[in-house]
Amino acid sequence: MPAKTEEEILKLVKKEDVSFIKLWFSDILGQLKSVAIPVGELERAFSEGMGFDGSSIKGFARIDESDMLARPDPNTFAILPWISKQKVARMFCDIIQPDGSLYEGDSRYILKRNLERLKKEGYTFYLGPELEYFYFKDEKHPETLDEGGYFDFTTLDAGSELRRDTISILETMGIGVEYSHHEVAPSQHEIDLKYADALTMADNVMTYRIVVKEVASKYGFYATFMPKPIFGVNGNGMHTHQSLFKDSRNLFFDPNDKYRLSKVAKSYIAGLLKHAREITAVTNQWVNSYKRLVPGHEAPVYVSWARRNRSTLVRVPMYKPEKEQATRVEFRSPDPACNPYLAFSVMLAAGLEGVEKEYELPEPVEQNIYLMSEEERRKLGIVSLPGSLIEAIQLTEKSKLMRKTLGDHVFNSFIASKKVEWDDYRKCVHPYEIERFLPIL
Repeated sequence: MPAKTEEEILKLVKKEDVSFIKLWFSDILGQLKSVAIPVGELERAFSEGMGFDGSSIKGFARIDESDMLARPDPNTFAILPWISKQKVARMFCDIIQPDGSLYEGDSRYILKRNLERLKKEGYTFYLGPELEYFYFKDEKHPETLDEGGYFDFTTLDAGSELRRDTISILETMGIGVEYSHHEVAPSQHEIDLKYADALTMADNVMTYRIVVKEVASKYGFYATFMPKPIFGVNGNGMHTHQSLFKDSRNLFFDPNDKYRLSKVAKSYIAGLLKHAREITAVTNQWVNSYKRLVPGHEAPVYVSWARRNRSTLVRVPMYKPEKEQATRVEFRSPDPACNPYLAFSVMLAAGLEGVEKEYELPEPVEQNIYLMSEEERRKLGIVSLPGSLIEAIQLTEKSKLMRKTLGDHVFNSFIASKKVEWDDYRKCVHPYEIERFLPIL
């Protein structure tokens, strides 16, 4: 898609009779922020940016350095189809400081900065995430709408109409969709986005999440990307397919290799495996994320790779093994409640570390790891992902690679925020404790 200029957008809003522009950006936890301006202010927003108080945004500036500016990126212009009374469009923003410099606390900037090293070599990082979510009757109780299962196409799939409306809106906004279906758990769904470059995909993920929620709300329901809202069934994952291209050539493909994987691909996978534990606090950033990362419900917890085996952390899909364009690596642990700008940054950094340092890839593990004993896993050198947020934070805190990838500001702010979340969680008395211990202690 050709880049749009500011002049083209100014003409387009007049032609389409757009009344308001929503300026979108993300805090460090991936929560969408928005400020609306009348279309008459758009030219000034392009030239100067729109001011706001950065100290009120999670992980942004301290109160003594709070003045920030949001400058819209014309390439991200899209009209919001679910708003009917007046035409409203949105653009994602770059956050800048009063002196005009890009703000190091802006997670979108962090991804752009990490992609620069690829751009210099003429490489493109492509991603295709699979975001799962639940439809519930409201936001207060995880009460499901159906008892459907994987790929069900019956009256058990109560969300099919909601998915159709969601896809229609996404495609109207220029976001490609490959397919959608009912997932394994009751009332659980998945809409897979067509692969795109990393920055576009991160913006698309932010948009996808709000569209899913808006459509659910229109029907009187609630959609959630919470990693594990229901005990005893599968949680929500974000299996992330990734590849590196130079021009039209897939750098992960080698037709002469027995796995059809190039040396670059093997080292990239080895990088993901070696650094998986230290990036988990970013790809799985909530205390609830670790309720999903347990054996038994399809969530990968063991650091290994395979081709067909879905119990591994990294999988090389075998749908079209001879097709160069289809060769990619699937990283299966992230969940859809992460900050996509930071999650894509740390996955890329882990993979590239493997490529640059030429990590050796171990043999694939094709047997079901869930059924192995601890001793069998130990002999194969298979370790586990962190079992709790605090364990993940401690691993990230020690990681030089993560500090370099995120930059000091985001790294320190993210760690501090997650430690507060963990403290709040561990001090809370949960219903399980009351039910289990109050009658006997």
